[in-house]
Amino acid sequence: MKKIFINFAKYNQEANEKVISILGKMENAERVKNRKSYYKSLAGLVSHIAGGTSYMLSLVGQAVSGNAEAQKALAPLKKIEIPQGKIDEEGWKKIVAAMKTADKAYIGFVEALRDEDFSSPVKLDWYGGKPAAVPLYFMLQSLETHSTHHRGQISQILDSLKIDNDYSGINAKFLK
Repeated sequence: MKKIFINFAKYNQEANEKVISILGKMENAERVKNRKSYYKSLAGLVSHIAGGTSYMLSLVGQAVSGNAEAQKALAPLKKIEIPQGKIDEEGWKKIVAAMKTADKAYIGFVEALRDEDFSSPVKLDWYGGKPAAVPLYFMLQSLETHSTHHRGQISQILDSLKIDNDYSGINAKFLK
């Protein structure tokens, strides 16, 4: 199971890097333009992915509080800053930095997990208390699905703008 989640975390990082590279070539006005998505702009979507990754990792970290290496991998998340509201060029740089920090933490966290950790309960209140907790592996699947979902929204917007983008496949290099 661990190898699968390491592949997901590495794919997530690579896909986010590709998105950041594409959007980094755009003028900020184009990145922050309201594109009618739930998070309005391309920058808003990237900000949400970074924030969602950081938030979900904080939840799963609680489930393995006794795993010192996993906690060490997550420690940099406490220092990230994700701007809210209007995103200027400086805000975009902070979002990019937050995304890179979150992706690195995600990979380090999964690499530090022990087999038994994947079944550890993650407490949450998303489902009205039913269940009150889910296994860590379920939350990691949710994290990956969340990021992929929002990158799909970014891809659709880029397609409509006729901007080439391709970050949809897990690279075979992760099998090493």
